[in-house]
Amino acid sequence: MTNRDWRIPAAWLALCVVWSSTWLAIKIGLRDLPPISFVALRFLVALVVLLLISTARVRRRPRRRSDYVVLAWTGILMFALNYTLLFWGEQYVSSGLAAIIQASIPIFGMVFAHWLLPDEPLRWQRLAGALVAMFGVALICARLLSFNGWLAFFGGLGITVGAATAAFSNVVLKRRNIQLAPSMLACWQMIFGTAPLLILGLVVDGNPVRFHWTGMAAFCLLYLAIIGSSFTFLLLYWLMPRMTVTNLQTISLITPPGAIAFGWALGGEKLSAWSLLGAAFVLVGVWIIFRRLPEPVAAAVARG
Repeated sequence: MTNRDWRIPAAWLALCVVWSSTWLAIKIGLRDLPPISFVALRFLVALVVLLLISTARVRRRPRRRSDYVVLAWTGILMFALNYTLLFWGEQYVSSGLAAIIQASIPIFGMVFAHWLLPDEPLRWQRLAGALVAMFGVALICARLLSFNGWLAFFGGLGITVGAATAAFSNVVLKRRNIQLAPSMLACWQMIFGTAPLLILGLVVDGNPVRFHWTGMAAFCLLYLAIIGSSFTFLLLYWLMPRMTVTNLQTISLITPPGAIAFGWALGGEKLSAWSLLGAAFVLVGVWIIFRRLPEPVAAAVARG
């Protein structure tokens, strides 16, 4: 067995563990930090780390001026809107449920891809998976409204909207096909997405120096920025040429149950039977979407 052989599953497992743990880190950090500034500071630190690591190795700027418009638009959708809604929603929703709802990103993504990417039409298998998963999301949101009130319902709804904006951002970026290293794509998106959040955070939350900076709050911020963002971005980009897309996508199936496990073991979170049922529908729907069709079936579907 070569060095590469053992490093690939180790890197895949590290991504699963880290991304499963970030949801609880967000939940704990929100006890002391306001959501808008929490998001802004997380990605400001992550941006600095990525720039220090990446700029000396790859080209730093896009070739076309119009690429900046796309990077700004997708950066605002992905980092400013999606993560702000996620952090705000997690004030009223458990970390495990937030991870389950965000698992709908590939579902929204394939719908947007059907309209924007000619090479990725919506097939019956994926449509069926989308319907199953969205039923699960609806079940979770209905449960939140019935048992936890309007704030929890709007928290879940906000996370869902954030997932849709993140998916649309990914599809737009893929359609544009900007010739830039993935790490620099992330850096430019963070720049455009974080800048307005820093200004909005100063207006809404005030001076960050005056926040309730407990040791745990600082730890959660640094963990999310350095380990949960910079490290995972670099690890993911290292894995991309070494694993199939299908195998990489399985991370989206592992992360939600992992987040529930972290929330239960370390955060004292519990899920009702209805929430678990909704989570099961979401995961089954995502599995249906990612499941590879047998070759004869796939060929028949392609001809149809």
